[in-house]
Amino acid sequence: MAGARGRATPTRTPPRSSSPAPRTEAVVPPDWDSAVSTVSSHPSPPVVVVCGPKNSGKSTFSRVLLNALLPRHGKVAYLDTDVGQPEFGPPGCLSFNVLDEAIADLMNPSLREAERCYFFGDISSKRDPEAYLNCLFHSYDYFVGKYRCDENEMLPLIVNTPGWVKGAGFDMLVEMLRYICPTIVVQIRITIKNKNLPDGGFWLDGGQTGPMMINIDAAFHDASNRSLLIQKDSCGMRERRLVEYLKQCFPSNISLSTNKELAYALASLPPYQVPFSDVAIVHLHCKVPAGEIWHSLNATIVGLAVSNASEGTRSIPYCVGLGIIRGVDIQKGLLYLITPVPLQRLQCVDLLQQGLIEIPTALLQVRGCVSPYMSTNVLHKISERDLYAG
Repeated sequence: MAGARGRATPTRTPPRSSSPAPRTEAVVPPDWDSAVSTVSSHPSPPVVVVCGPKNSGKSTFSRVLLNALLPRHGKVAYLDTDVGQPEFGPPGCLSFNVLDEAIADLMNPSLREAERCYFFGDISSKRDPEAYLNCLFHSYDYFVGKYRCDENEMLPLIVNTPGWVKGAGFDMLVEMLRYICPTIVVQIRITIKNKNLPDGGFWLDGGQTGPMMINIDAAFHDASNRSLLIQKDSCGMRERRLVEYLKQCFPSNISLSTNKELAYALASLPPYQVPFSDVAIVHLHCKVPAGEIWHSLNATIVGLAVSNASEGTRSIPYCVGLGIIRGVDIQKGLLYLITPVPLQRLQCVDLLQQGLIEIPTALLQVRGCVSPYMSTNVLHKISERDLYAG
């Protein structure tokens, strides 16, 4: 987006992290504590894969483990492979992060800027397992290339996996484990036995030496000894995640405590203007007629990607963030883009990836707010004084 024109607004502060969710006092069960101690005392920085069925506590255990590894190693790498319920990024993304501070809230995810991110464009890997694994393998290769080389510091890695462990989900987990070759595999098991993964090194070929295996139960309680393993409102969590991500479009001193306030703020935000000639378009999970490519982008969420050809022919585009295509002007050859990604980082974007991640309905259904996502050839503007109207 070398020709992207910035907004006529004051310089924004760096994107803020999401608003902290209410913290829950957590009590770590004895078998979790034992597993964490075993992993954190490993003689060399381990590569740990945490797996198990959905709603078993994989993310919570991974946070506990990360906090335990930090005092010894100073930094911990984290590969987030769950595109539906990501730990640090928005839905639809696989991200690689390096953390140097403990996670205070063990029960809730928090938005962070990834060191390397790939936009898969859907909330489940079912639609395109091959593309999903390709993103995952590139994320792991990035870790190996930067943090497993002699000239750089060796970091431990935590890989948090999706909860889809049957059928094609099981096959993808097997491929993941074979590619990563982890030092330790932590398997979390629930009381419904037929939903658990097989015992032992189920992904290994006969005679192959496997990693250290640790099995723990999905027992996690708060201070009142109540089980926290309740069914998640997955759709609601994803919408809230995107809402928090879009709040990063604004300086942290602007209060946006309701969806209505955010909807008005987005409607008033001057978008970036992106010439058609600056970007290529990739539709990740559908085919669009050539004559409808630009129209199809209107009012959609896109991955802002870098084609990355310099890293070799096998490389795939990496993502620097998400944006909303607020409008399309065919006559002028311009896209109007809303994103929290700062202009400096947008300069390297040369690819827009359209997937199936949708604008949160909570922002489209605010009564009294004129939607900023208009038809093609129309760019809607409202005055600044309307920002907090009503």
